[in-house]
Amino acid sequence: MKEFSVPMALVDYIPVVLFTMAASMLSKDLKKKMSSAAFYIFTAGASLVTAAGFLKASYKLLYALHIGDFVWMSAQMFPNQSLGFLLAGVGLMMYVMSKQNRAYGFIPTMALVGIMVVGLGAMDAALCSIANKMKKRNALVCFIVSFFLSLAMGYLSSKDFDKAFMNWVAQGINICGQALLFAGVKILDKAGLRN
Repeated sequence: MKEFSVPMALVDYIPVVLFTMAASMLSKDLKKKMSSAAFYIFTAGASLVTAAGFLKASYKLLYALHIGDFVWMSAQMFPNQSLGFLLAGVGLMMYVMSKQNRAYGFIPTMALVGIMVVGLGAMDAALCSIANKMKKRNALVCFIVSFFLSLAMGYLSSKDFDKAFMNWVAQGINICGQALLFAGVKILDKAGLRN
């Protein structure tokens, strides 16, 4: 039996909001610097991650309020978020690689983990590269720690999320990871990323 409470469900929206704010800020700052293809790929990926997280948090809230057990809202999370992170990472890597004048269904769970790690790795590597060029070491540290916290979330996804304790642990890690992502993006934004 799933153990979701209303407070837990509401807390589940926090990393979604933090990620959305970070992705929105990046979109605004980099729109005129990215090629159209890179921008649309990044935006599509970030939108998919946001939608997947919002639906999963809404699933927990509806379940906790005893409105219903809309399993599809939970089941869509992993494949959609994996693809979203991959697209967002590819879009950012296209931006970074172009600046350096370089060329550029049903999937098993481990393949999805691999896709998510590659996408997150690409996204965070691109952001680390940008932070390094802007000489913003504090942003660089934020992105590195955020990446490792996201990896921890990947590990935790293999655990029993029907138990309240695991959900609270996962949400704490996820909130910290997304807060660090947002903090790093905010540092770059204030340092003039748009210019």
